[in-house]
Amino acid sequence: MTVAHGSEPPEGGGSAPEDHAAPLNSSAKPPAEGASMSDLAAGYAEKAGLHRNSAGHVDMLKSAGGWQGIAESILPGLVFLVVFTITRDLTPALVSALAAAAVFTVVRLIQRRPLTQALAGVVGVGISAWLANTTGKAEDFYVLGFFTNIAYIVAMVLSIILKWPVAGLLFGFVRNEGLEWRKDPERLRAYKLGTWIVVAVLALRLVVQVPLYFMAEAGLTALATTRLLMGAPLYILGLWVAWLVTRPAAQPSKPSSSVD
Repeated sequence: MTVAHGSEPPEGGGSAPEDHAAPLNSSAKPPAEGASMSDLAAGYAEKAGLHRNSAGHVDMLKSAGGWQGIAESILPGLVFLVVFTITRDLTPALVSALAAAAVFTVVRLIQRRPLTQALAGVVGVGISAWLANTTGKAEDFYVLGFFTNIAYIVAMVLSIILKWPVAGLLFGFVRNEGLEWRKDPERLRAYKLGTWIVVAVLALRLVVQVPLYFMAEAGLTALATTRLLMGAPLYILGLWVAWLVTRPAAQPSKPSSSVD
């Protein structure tokens, strides 16, 4: 799901030698003696996992971890729901979810790919399993996601208040704007709006899922289903909309003067 709209491809940068998405650190960094704010922001965009394709647009699918990354985020929760629905026993459901997360780590080892995402998934599933096992409530398997969403919402709202909107830090480097967008009130407003869109996506998750959580086991199936649907798919959609609304206005081309 690659975004083919938005700003024009940056000139002379952002393209990879091969015809697939490249991470942000594929472009050369300007020499600097210390870690400037620009360098820190660039590093943030890189660590956030944002990728751009050879045309300089955001590759939404790869930024979400590709199909494998999406599966890593979805399957453990799905396995937990299926096993618990069949057995009505928390222990095999938790063990199955942990096993599903561990399988992806093994797959990445075999593929010799970075383990960061898979290990983060194992840790997340492990904490969720510990919470559910401690309380004895199946719905507590999903509590960690609520706190993660709240933390992201707080961080993004603070970034807007401080005039360092997260959307600008991410998309600004994909578009080769660096931090110059902060000097343009219109671009700053656009990136604030883009950040609010992502905040709205995260808040929508809480609005829909928290009431289902308080329904206890009666709302478990609906909670698990909405967690799957409002996870990676909704995140990609929100990121895509944020990319579109923050694209720079097209600059009118100047008429070329001719000499008689």
